[in-house]
Amino acid sequence: MIFLNNNCHDPYLNHALEEYFLKYTNEDCFILWRNKPSILIGKNQNTLKEINLDYVKEHNIEIVRRVSGGGTVFNDLGNLNYTFITKKEGNFANFKVLAKPVLNSLKKLGVDAEFSGRNDLIVDGKKFCGNAQYAYKNRVLHHGTLLFDSDLENLHKALNVNKLKFKDKSVKSCKSRVCNIRDFIFDRNMNVEEFKNFLIEDVMAQYNVKKFYELGEEDLKKVKEIADNKYRTWQWNYGSSPNFNFFNEDKFSCGLIQISIDIKEGIIRDIKINGDFWKKRYC
Repeated sequence: MIFLNNNCHDPYLNHALEEYFLKYTNEDCFILWRNKPSILIGKNQNTLKEINLDYVKEHNIEIVRRVSGGGTVFNDLGNLNYTFITKKEGNFANFKVLAKPVLNSLKKLGVDAEFSGRNDLIVDGKKFCGNAQYAYKNRVLHHGTLLFDSDLENLHKALNVNKLKFKDKSVKSCKSRVCNIRDFIFDRNMNVEEFKNFLIEDVMAQYNVKKFYELGEEDLKKVKEIADNKYRTWQWNYGSSPNFNFFNEDKFSCGLIQISIDIKEGIIRDIKINGDFWKKRYC
């Protein structure tokens, strides 16, 4: 297994890096990485339904769609993502097996964490990590987001969707109580960089790996190509949302106004405006 200590904070490049190692190499792989403030949308989710668009734009939070399923995840430099790429068993690899090395490391820091449900890591009943997978040919990409010292207020506001009405068949995120790992470790003064260094060294020791993999020029060129052609594009991040119908209504001085919008492939296909308002009056 190769280990990559990734210091890039660009969410588009980081997702492209995962895809590169999954599709263009045959190596089993472990990667640790962080993103600047960003929201990671599951492959089968409606982007606009998952985010507070006004807040996201105001705070310059990046949006990127993952290749894996699962729910929406908030990232900032206070949390740490990990990736395992390996051979799959059946359609997917075992979630618990791939999360176990991380759990082993956390217990050495005093975090009494456990696997919960199908894909969550929790401590004291609170979630600090969600996991997701994506299968490609005979390989699987498994990744998770570890909340270490993340801005939880920012997280809740960025994912607090405005109360508008959407109708679709997308996968909805499940709301759950979340927490930061830092509040449960022995050394509360440990920062996220120290946590990252500890985690990668400990997981490397578990696999008896002595050195990191160094990215070459051809690796970097291909990763940038994947990022530019896929993960940075509007079509992938918004246009790939499932078809949906948006509905909203409000009461004005002229009467009730209702608006219904049909959206396919991220593009408005039809708009209908109804209500009990008088046509010649102005709101």
